[in-house]
Parts: sequence; C-alpha cells; structure tokens
Amino acid sequence: MEDVPSYYIEVGVMNENLHDTPSPEECVARIFELSGTKLEPDVASGLWQQILNHKWFLSEKVGRDIGMRAACIDFLENIQQATGEYKAYKNRNILNEMGAQVIGRSIWNTIADTQPPKQLVKRRIILPLTREGLSRKHGVVPPKTILFFGPPGTGKTHFARAIAGILSWWYVEIAPSMLMVDGMEKIGANLRSIMEKVRILDELVLFIDEFEEIAASRDNGDRIDKSITNEFLKQLPLLKNQGNKILLVCATNYIQQLDEAMLRPGRFDCIIPVGGLDREGSKTILQNYLSKLNVGEIDLNQVAEMTTGFTPADIEYLFQKIAQFAFEQELATKQDYRVTTETLLQIIPTIRPSLTDKTREKFEKDIVAYSRF
Repeated sequence: MEDVPSYYIEVGVMNENLHDTPSPEECVARIFELSGTKLEPDVASGLWQQILNHKWFLSEKVGRDIGMRAACIDFLENIQQATGEYKAYKNRNILNEMGAQVIGRSIWNTIADTQPPKQLVKRRIILPLTREGLSRKHGVVPPKTILFFGPPGTGKTHFARAIAGILSWWYVEIAPSMLMVDGMEKIGANLRSIMEKVRILDELVLFIDEFEEIAASRDNGDRIDKSITNEFLKQLPLLKNQGNKILLVCATNYIQQLDEAMLRPGRFDCIIPVGGLDREGSKTILQNYLSKLNVGEIDLNQVAEMTTGFTPADIEYLFQKIAQFAFEQELATKQDYRVTTETLLQIIPTIRPSLTDKTREKFEKDIVAYSRF
C-alpha cells in the first residue's frame, strides 16, 4: 500500500462509504467544523456529497491529497465554478466511454433542401432548439424524442448525424449489438445503464439504429423481448422530463414491427418518414461524391436520371465501385484517368436500385398509418 498515493486510498474509502450518507444534522456539524460556515440542514445535506466530489476532483487535478478542510472551504467559496468543473469532468469521461463524436456542420448541406424530411426536421427540430427565446415566447416545446422510419438505405443515420452537426451537439450512436455484449439477459440492464448516463449529459444527440430490435411488439415476443420493450418504455419519460438538451433519435426500417405503445402520442414527439431521393436530392449527393474524385466532364442531369430509385446507400456503393475502377484504370494504363459521364453510365447498370415499386407502395401506406409531426 505504501506505493499508492494517499489520496487514492482516501478516495477509495470515500467511495466505499458513499451510501452511508450522514443525516442532515451531521452534515451541518461536519461542514461547520471544516469551514466555520453554518448551513440549514437540508442545504448542508444537499451539499455534502458535492463537497466529497470536489475533494476527489481537486486531488485528481493536482496529483496529491487535498484535505477535507481545504476542499470544503474551496467548494463553498467557489460553489458555482466547482460544481461546473466536476460536472464537466464527469461528463467528459462518460462521453469518451460512449464514443461520442463531433460532427461537422457541413454534413447538413449534403442533404438537398428539396428533400421533404430536411424541411420538416428544420422546422420542427432545428429552429425550436436554436431559437429558444422565440420558442418560449410562443409556448413551443422543442422535441426530445424522434423516430425516423423508411426503407433501408434511405439516409436515416445520415439525418441523425446532420442534426448533431447543424446543432453543434455531441453525437453518440448505439446499435442493438452493443447492448447484447453481455448476453440477451443483460440487454435491459445495459439499456438502463446507458440511459442513466445520457440523462446527465447536455447538448447530445443519441442515435439508436435498428430500433425494432429493442422495441419489438410484445404480442409475439418472448420474456426477454417483452422486458426490453418495457424497459425502454420506462426510460422515455425519464429522458423527456430532464431539463437538459438531449435529443433521442431512433430509426427503423420496419415500423410495423414496433410495439404499439411506442407509437402512441407522448412517447415520440415526431415520427418522420425518410424515403427515396427526388431529382435534386440525387444531384446533391452525386455532387458531394464527385467532389472527392478526379473528374472530367460530367452531365449531372443525365446521371441523376440514370440513378432513379437509388437510395443514398446505393449511391455510396456506386461511388466506391467508380473510385476502385478509376484507380485500376490508371494503374493499368499509367496515364491520368478522369471519371466522366461515360464512366458512370458504364457502372450504374451493374447496381440494382433498392427502391422498387413494391417498396415505394408499402412505404406510402406506412406514411399514412404512422407519420406524426
């Protein structure tokens, strides 16, 4: 033990006794003995744990033990700053643990203004969150829970990232597989643990993909499936009741598989369809990918026409093939190779569009049945 710094030992002991919270009267006495400051019992009781946290934080910060008297006096003299520093320190650890990302604002511009979800997202989500004074003036409550639905590959994840980017908020993505790392029996507990951590953060977009995996209908589910859905239903109001800026965005390709309770008003503030691209949407994404290639003459209108029915995921795959083709061509010829309209028209037919007439018809029915914004 002699090689371990004393403050680690003391903090370890402190952490072991966190649940032995002193009575309010004992808190009054301890704070008075340490600082000479007399507080009301309810105030002293509320501050005692924060003083212990502050002692630990200061000791970590300077690399040596900070005594309780010094920590108590410093906390009371700088209470707002001390609370903020500890919260920021704790939040950074949680963000790192959850793999939080910073998304550039420019991602918002890769979505065409003509795409219906973009204007809806801007009107219902972005503007109420960025024009807070005007929102309060007119009684607008910014949404805290959003559900995107639509066929695979239509850009639901991209929209979630774009929201984080334009808001300049942290972005955390959770996949059902991450909740299953400890086995099916622990999915509910892992979900609860993540949501408890998220609730203390601020300015965060939490994205859960493949939502049907953790919120499936309980009608035909087994015991574990039902418990997972029940846990999520418990967590939603806890998240929505927090005063901090958190936006939960869930996405599903199969909205019909979700439990009916998830789709009732009061659970998700907005249920937004994300479907295929219009012509301008295709051109916006095509331009974004073309800007990353060594290109010659491109007839964008012709290429957009040829990619009718392509989802954003289809277009991403198309350009992976084009980039590889251009690379191999220059490698073989040892001459500068530029991607042209002819290149695209040669490769486009090798990719089958994801959006078929049957897929579109089914999606249109889902829009009528489930959309709410």
